[in-house]
Amino acid sequence: MNKNEVNNFLCQFDFSSLEELDPSLAGGYNVCYIKEVPFEIRVEESEGRPREIGSLEIITVKILVLGEELNANRVKIELTSETDLFFHFTQTVDENTFETMQDNQKLMINFSEYLEVLIKMCNSCIREPQSFLAVFTIKKDSVAQLDFIKNMEYKFIELLNCEFTQSSEEIVKQHIAFRYNVIKSKNTIMHRRLQDVNILIKSKNPSLLMQLQKTALRQLDLMKNRKS
Repeated sequence: MNKNEVNNFLCQFDFSSLEELDPSLAGGYNVCYIKEVPFEIRVEESEGRPREIGSLEIITVKILVLGEELNANRVKIELTSETDLFFHFTQTVDENTFETMQDNQKLMINFSEYLEVLIKMCNSCIREPQSFLAVFTIKKDSVAQLDFIKNMEYKFIELLNCEFTQSSEEIVKQHIAFRYNVIKSKNTIMHRRLQDVNILIKSKNPSLLMQLQKTALRQLDLMKNRKS
């Protein structure tokens, strides 16, 4: 199974009870968007001077709201990485903090439109990575800035800037524990499903099962040889 096939298979099962334990939901938040978005990650080497060229990484963007989605009291963005479990940054915006953003960036939108614009920006970076960029600059003192930029061919235009804070060690630990338990539960389901399939094939065609097992072992050996 490839990643999409595994996800489609797991969609058949109800993980709602496990998902309710997501630390992101603390305080009454609800998830309204979660996708993997290509980011250019830069690290500030000296004050006000980040690296000119960063590394391209896939970052999971989770957007949550407090209150109703169309009339949110707060909008929270969480950024995480599958390759670095300790990468965890958040931004929380309410109407008051948005007014500051609005004044500083001369934004032409209201707070009620902020959620929609965020989702639009992220989707644009996914669908049109040559035209829309998400540049994430990690600064000193546990802060970072996400810049959504549009490539106009003749110049780059900054569309939106979002200030982020690196999450505390305790929050990071909570999220790592949650993600570990989710993966463990899904792996258990896959293992049980594999056992059921093995029993079924063995009862119908034992020789086919032996052939499949030998093929699987050869594939594992090939993967090990490639890594070594």
